Formats: sequence, C-alpha cells, structure tokens
Amino acid sequence: MDFDYSFRWNVAFKALPDMLAGSWTTIETAVLSMVLGVLIALALTAMQSAPQAVLRGVAATWVSVARNTPALFQIYMLYFGLGALDIHLSSWFALVAGITFNNAGYLAENFRGGLKAIPHTQVRAARSLGLSSFQAYRLIVVPQLLRIVFYPMTNQMVWAILMTSLGVVVGLNDDLTGVTQAYNVLTFRTFEFFAIAAVLYYLIAKGVILLARLLAWRLFRY
Repeated sequence: MDFDYSFRWNVAFKALPDMLAGSWTTIETAVLSMVLGVLIALALTAMQSAPQAVLRGVAATWVSVARNTPALFQIYMLYFGLGALDIHLSSWFALVAGITFNNAGYLAENFRGGLKAIPHTQVRAARSLGLSSFQAYRLIVVPQLLRIVFYPMTNQMVWAILMTSLGVVVGLNDDLTGVTQAYNVLTFRTFEFFAIAAVLYYLIAKGVILLARLLAWRLFRY
C-alpha cells in the first residue's frame, strides 16, 4: 500500500485562533447545559419521590428516555422533529436543549442514588432539634449529597463537553467541531484539523478534571 499523503500542519495552525474561539463556545454551551441540567435534575429527583403519581410518571419517563436513547436522536428530534411541526429552533438552542435533556436524566439518577446513601434518620434528628424541613435539607442533606455526586457530576460535565460536537449535524458552525469542519471543507486537510481539534477537546476535558480535583480538595477536606 502506497502512502503519499503530505502533511500541511502550517495550514491547520493558521486556523488555531478561530479554533480556540470555537473552543470557548464549546465550553460556554457545555457549562450552560450543565447548569440547566442540574436544576432540572434536582426537580426530577424531588418529583420521583412525590406522592402524586403524575409527577412520578413524568420524572420516570424523562429519565428513561434520556438514558436509553442516543443523544444524537434527542438533538435531531428537537431540531428536525419540531421543525416538521413548524416549531423552528436555532442550531445552538437545539443543541443546548438536547444536552440539557440528556444531562438532567443522568444527573437525576445520580442524585437519587446519592440521597439513598444518606440515612433518613438524619432528617428526623434535625427536625427534632427544631430545624425546618428546608433547613434540614439545606444544612445537612445537600452538603452530603454534593460530596457523593461531585465526581459523577464531573464525569457528566466532561460528557457534556464532548456532546457539543453533535451540534455540527444540525448546522452549528461556531463551536470547535463546527469551525474545524468548516476549515476541513475549505482545505481538505482532514487529518491535521481534526487532530488539532481532538487535542483541544482532550485539553478541555483534562482541565475540567483538574479543576474538579482542586474544588474537591477545597470543599471536601474535612
């Protein structure tokens, strides 16, 4: 087999400033989807233990669909599926909504498992000391829950960063994968551009993990 491919790294490195700008868009998208996902996941966790069957059913359905269907299909349904119903979302909004939907499903299960690891007797003891239910959860349950689910949340954040690459399939062109694909179409230097993009994704993911370790050392030293 003849190998006559000539590498042109100088062409790819000239696009590095645009790829770094796309990396920032990737980070912003992932962080936003993670924040929204955490908030929705907390609501889903509360709904899973609600006395109303409808709320439990909604939460169970959300978690089941999010965890058992591909994230790509979820983004497709938001962008192309709703578009067929004359509900048109921008590429970026569809991507954020899809990743948020996926994050919320996985995080809700993490939170539910974390809550099961905390003895309910602690809440009863707090109530017997005069704390309200809200105070008991805020001061006793939530700090322990954060310690339990912190590293799973870190993994989910890394997964959210990697999932932003799916935006290219719905026309998003200003994140890291979108910028990389745009330059690839113009120059046909596929290996060079996507190799650099892979390194940038790797560095972003490793940066998140390092930041998480620093936060864990600061927050959970005792």
